[in-house]
Amino acid sequence: MSQPKFYLTTPIYYANSRPHVGSAYTTIVCDVIARYKRTCGYDVAFLTGTDEHGEKIARAAADAGMQPGDFVAREREHFRRLWRELGISECRFVHTSQNPDHVKSVQWMIEQARKAGYIEKRKYEGRYCIYDERYVSDSTEPINCDICGRPAELVSEENYFFKLSAFQDKLLELYHTNPQFVQPEFRMNEVKSFVEGGLRDISISRRRLKWGIPWPGDPEHVVYVWYDALTSYLSGIGFRGAERSKDFEKFWMGAEGPNEVVHLIGKDILRFHAVYWPAFLWAAGLPLPKTMFAHGWIYYEKDKMSKSKGNVVYPEPIVKALDELTGAKVGNDALRYYLLRETVFGQDGNFSRDALLTRYNADLANGLGNLANRVLTMIYDYCGGQIPNHHDELRETQEHISESKVPEAGLARALEEGCRERPQRVGHSLDQLDFSGGLLELWNLVSLSDQFVTQCKPWVMAKDTSKRPLLDHVLYRAAEALRFISVLSHPVIPDATQRVWGQLGQAGRIENVRLDQLKWGGLKPGTKIGKPEAVYPRVDKKQAFERIEAMENEIRHPASVPSAAAAGQGEGSLATSHSFAPSRAEGPLATAAAPAAAKITIEDFAKVELRVGIVKSAERIQGADKLLKLLVDIGDEVRQVLAGIALAYAPEDLLGRTVVLVTNLAPRKMRGLESNGMILAASVGPEGKPVLCTFAEDIPPGAKVK
Repeated sequence: MSQPKFYLTTPIYYANSRPHVGSAYTTIVCDVIARYKRTCGYDVAFLTGTDEHGEKIARAAADAGMQPGDFVAREREHFRRLWRELGISECRFVHTSQNPDHVKSVQWMIEQARKAGYIEKRKYEGRYCIYDERYVSDSTEPINCDICGRPAELVSEENYFFKLSAFQDKLLELYHTNPQFVQPEFRMNEVKSFVEGGLRDISISRRRLKWGIPWPGDPEHVVYVWYDALTSYLSGIGFRGAERSKDFEKFWMGAEGPNEVVHLIGKDILRFHAVYWPAFLWAAGLPLPKTMFAHGWIYYEKDKMSKSKGNVVYPEPIVKALDELTGAKVGNDALRYYLLRETVFGQDGNFSRDALLTRYNADLANGLGNLANRVLTMIYDYCGGQIPNHHDELRETQEHISESKVPEAGLARALEEGCRERPQRVGHSLDQLDFSGGLLELWNLVSLSDQFVTQCKPWVMAKDTSKRPLLDHVLYRAAEALRFISVLSHPVIPDATQRVWGQLGQAGRIENVRLDQLKWGGLKPGTKIGKPEAVYPRVDKKQAFERIEAMENEIRHPASVPSAAAAGQGEGSLATSHSFAPSRAEGPLATAAAPAAAKITIEDFAKVELRVGIVKSAERIQGADKLLKLLVDIGDEVRQVLAGIALAYAPEDLLGRTVVLVTNLAPRKMRGLESNGMILAASVGPEGKPVLCTFAEDIPPGAKVK
C-alpha cells in the first residue's frame, strides 16, 4: 500500500523586505505540520518561496539603487538563510524571477485561460493599489484602498483582463458543497460575503512595467502579480505547463491516490487565494487544492508591526541571543514553542519578548528541561547509567507510593494511562491545527510526570536497598514518560527533544519514530543512557532583553548604531523605552465611597477561586453591543468567557492582557454562547466604566489570587 500524500505550502513571500517574526510564524507552523504528518506516515511535500515581480519590487529596487534582479536575489537569500537558521525541515524553495520553468508554467496557464475565452484585452482607467496589487475603484476620484488604507493611484492603460465575474456562481457552489475549502469557518463567511456582493473582472497584465514575466504573444506586456505568484504553487512542485513531473502528478493531480493540498496563508491575502486562485485553476482545467487556512496577524505589544513605527520584530536576534546566553541550542525551540502556545491559531496573536522569556523559563527550563534533568540524573546516579527494569509485577503495589492523589490506580497507573492516550489526543489537536491545545495536552503530561517523581521520592528509595525494585519501577516509568513527551513534542521543539532522545540512549533520529508505533514499554531496560546535560538552561531576562535589543539594532542600522547598554544609557533607559509589564488601566478615582456591604467570613471568601489569566483572543458578538467573547489561558486550560466590557475596550486592545478570572462560577449561557468564568473589573466614574484588574509584575497564567 502506497503512502498517503500531503502537499503543504506557505505563502510565496513578497521579496521586497527582510522577513520578520510574522513570516517566521507562518513558516514555523507549516514546518510543525509537515513534521507531524511525516510521523503519521505521510509522504510530505512542503513548499515555500519568494514572489519577486511587480511594481513594489521595482520601486524598492530603485530606492535601494539596485537592479530588480540583484535586489530580489539579495532579499531571497534573507529568506533562505532565515529558514536554515530556524531549522525548517526538508522543504522546496521556489522563486518567480530568473526561473525558466516558472515562466513556462505561467504562460501556459494564461494560454489555457485565453483559449477557454476567459481573457480579453481592454482599456482600463481607475484607481489601483500598488501595495495590494489590486484595482480599488473604477472611479477616477481619489480613494484609499479598503484593505491597506493607503491612497490608490490613478492608472489608465490597455491591459489584459481575466473574466473573474464568469466564476461567481461556480465559486458560491464550491463554498456550499465544500465548506472545508476555507478555514476557519468565520473566514469562509467573509469570502462568501465578498463573492455574493458581485465580482469584477481583474487586470492581469501591465504595459508600462517591464519587471515581470513576458506576456505570451505580446512582448509589450508583462504578467502582473497574482497569476504569477499563485502559479508558484504548481511550478514549485514540478509543473512546467504541458510538461509535468512525477512529483506534480503525485502531489497535485493525485495520480497515486486522493490528493491533499493545503495552502497556509495570512488573512490579508485570503481573498486572492479563495477567489482568484480557484478561478485560474478552473480556467486551465486543473483540480483545486483541498483547503486554505487563513491565520491572523502577529502584533507586537498589541500594535501592528511597521517599519515606520520601528517595532518590526526579527526572529534572528531572539534565537541567537538565547543560544549565546545559555551556551546551548535553545533559541529556535523557544521561539517556536512561544508562538504556537501563546496564539490560538486562526486568531490574531500578540508578540512580547517578556512573555516569550517567561514561557521559556517557566515551561521549557523549569518544566520539560527540569524533568529531563531530574530523571536522567537519577538513572545515571542510582542505576549505573542504564535504563532500569520496569518491574511490571509491582504495578498493583501502589501502597508503597504515599500520598497518591489519583483514585484507585495510583500515580504510576495514571502516568502510564496518560502516556498511552496522549498520541491520539495530541494528534487530534494537530489535525485540527489547534497547536496551543496540543501543547497544553503535552504540558499536562509534563506536570503529571513531575508530580509522579516528586511524590514517589526516588532519592529516598535509593537509600533503602529493600526498595530497589520499587526504585527501578518508578524511574523506568518516569523515563518512559519522558520518551513519549519527547516524541510527541518533537514537531514543535525539534532541537532539545533530539538531545533528550540521545540522553535516553535511543539511536537514530527521533523524527523517524512513527506515532502509530509509539507504544508504552518501548524503552528497553539495560540501555545505556548518555551523560545528563541541561537541555534548557534558565536565562536572565535583563541580559536577554539587552542582547536581543543590541542584535535588532544591528539589523535595523548595520554597523552604525550601538546598543543602549553600549551607549551607556543604562537600565533606566531600557526600562523606559521597552515596557514589558502589563499596562495598568488609568481612570478617574470614584469621588464617593460605596455603601458598606454586609461582612463575610474568611471561609466565605475562600470559596471563590481567583486565578490569573492571559487573554488569547477577543471578538465582538453580533447583536450584543456590550459583550465580548474572550478566550483566556489560565495555565492548564483555555476558558471561554463573555464579558460586558465592549464599550470600554476594543478587542485588539485585550490580546495578551493579564486579567483576574473567577474560575469556579457555574457556567452561564448568553446570546447562545456559554460563559465559563467572570473577569474582575473596577467600576469607575458616574457611568460605571469597567477597568480591568491586572498586575504590574510578571505573573504566569494559572497563578492563584489570594
